[in-house]
Amino acid sequence: MSRDSAVKSAVKTTTARAASKSPAKAEKVPPRLTPEIVASNGLTETALRKAPVGEYMSAEQLAFFRELLVKTQNELIENAGVTSEHLREHEVEPDPTDQATIEEEYALELRARDRERKLLKKIEQSLRRIDDGSYGWCEETGEPIGIPRLLARPTATLTVEAQSRRELKQKLYGD
Repeated sequence: MSRDSAVKSAVKTTTARAASKSPAKAEKVPPRLTPEIVASNGLTETALRKAPVGEYMSAEQLAFFRELLVKTQNELIENAGVTSEHLREHEVEPDPTDQATIEEEYALELRARDRERKLLKKIEQSLRRIDDGSYGWCEETGEPIGIPRLLARPTATLTVEAQSRRELKQKLYGD
């Protein structure tokens, strides 16, 4: 059974159970796969999604995204510390196969940390954009990026359309 079909099956089972208890709730409230994000100012992800367009990137929303970015930044920094401690504890194995396995695991871990290092730079840029008031607005077109996209990728600097155009250009012409 593939992962997608397993997830669909779990959702159907959950929905069927909920429908047997309360049919109105089962249809309106899909099961969450991740916990809802709640900022210290009380703003929730759901409330953020339902906010009127006129409130786009209000001080309250900017505080929500700042908190989300800082939390992610702290987690990444903590992961980097754990990785460096783990690499310092490197032991030499007498068996070449075991040693090769350990070195491959370290290489994978370092690759993941390199990606996280790049993400840290994007987070720092996003925090600067919050400070200068340009966060949430497309660098290319000046249009709103949109709350759903920012929730999915808080470091986004382009709208979905602008990002698609950029990726198409890169595909056609290279970097």
